[in-house]
Amino acid sequence: MAKRRPTFKIYSYGEYSKWDRKSRDIPKILDFTTEIKAEIGTEFGYVLHIKNGKGEKVDFQIDHPPFTDDEGNLRPPFTGEQFIRTNDYEFYLGDCIWEPLEDKRGKWELTTWYKGKVVAHKIFMLI
Repeated sequence: MAKRRPTFKIYSYGEYSKWDRKSRDIPKILDFTTEIKAEIGTEFGYVLHIKNGKGEKVDFQIDHPPFTDDEGNLRPPFTGEQFIRTNDYEFYLGDCIWEPLEDKRGKWELTTWYKGKVVAHKIFMLI
């Protein structure tokens, strides 16, 4: 019997409650939107619902406006991978706005891939 292919669907997107990165709980959606009011501590992103993907992985990238690290170097996009632990899995991809606020405003592009194919993509404008 052939293994079923995973399915991917953006469940929610926008502004979320504060996310505890040490917890397995997904933050709660506060507002479905792609325009985020830029305030320190605001959490934004999307929740991707993945079915039949246990044991697989997804890759992700967060493209952000140009800003520098503590040494003055331009920060590259944030990238990573997430292993899918169950056949009914929720993956939160997002970020939280930090100081200085001025260089975080603008276009934030969040993308998730499965085996090289885009399965989720959202553009957020921090205003």
